Amino acid sequence: MSPRPSKRPAVPGSRRVRPGIVSPLREVPPSIPRPPYILTGGQPAPGDPAPKSAEVLDRMRRAGRIAAEILAAAGAAVRPGVTTDDLDALVHDECVRRGVYPSPLGYRGFPKSVCTSLNEVICHGIPDNTVIRDGDIVNLDVTVFTEGVHGDTNATFLCGNVDTQSRKLVRVTRECLELGIAAVRPGVQVRAIGRAIQQHAEAAGFGVVRDFVGHGIGETFHAPPQVPHYDDPRATMVLEAGMTFTIEPMITIGDWRHTMWPDGWTAVTVDGKRTAQFEHMLVVTADGADILTVAG
Repeated sequence: MSPRPSKRPAVPGSRRVRPGIVSPLREVPPSIPRPPYILTGGQPAPGDPAPKSAEVLDRMRRAGRIAAEILAAAGAAVRPGVTTDDLDALVHDECVRRGVYPSPLGYRGFPKSVCTSLNEVICHGIPDNTVIRDGDIVNLDVTVFTEGVHGDTNATFLCGNVDTQSRKLVRVTRECLELGIAAVRPGVQVRAIGRAIQQHAEAAGFGVVRDFVGHGIGETFHAPPQVPHYDDPRATMVLEAGMTFTIEPMITIGDWRHTMWPDGWTAVTVDGKRTAQFEHMLVVTADGADILTVAG
């Protein structure tokens, strides 16, 4: 069945997002270095959770700063009437202008330079001609590749007059990220991060998505450790200073379970209720964590 533009009623949170029309592939100039998976048809190489050297961390900090700055620019462009494809064009152009590669583009066949996840879309939404309306919330997930490393961050933005429950959802999700980061220190198990997130989200009456996780990152886009955002007893890896990974909780108003669109990427809540997400890339330090995705 051919994709079609979204049809939306006026009441916030009362409709389902539908697939739209995806624009043609945007090109990256050949002068910009590609991540290795682009040379292997989009398939990533395995990575490891080993602590990073100071030199690698310096490169990751620069990549993270660029990603954070591009995310801020894209978030500032969220307003009624803008399409998710418009936001992809902005992110793509910012990457090219800065001489960095948009990591999602071509990763396992993903066709765009940013993930745009609207309302009930949990993650990995593909930008298309869907128009963002007053009252929507939209997550933008920006990752860039430069100097041989990735910088990965995301945030959920409000469009216009957003309802009270959705505003609470976004606020609590941001707090969940902050509490997850605060739980990081050498010697603790990965599950401590998810425990802090789950306790806060559920105390506020929200759900925590189980099937999508944070991940190790550096010269590899996705590597160990996996970082569940709930108290998963299997997440027993002990954190060490110098490890780098993302924390990116996905919090829901209703059911935390998901279903997938036929595109194989777009994950949505099973009940159509809204979800929000925030993400930082960080390094474990001697006494906690240092956020690497901070704008200059």
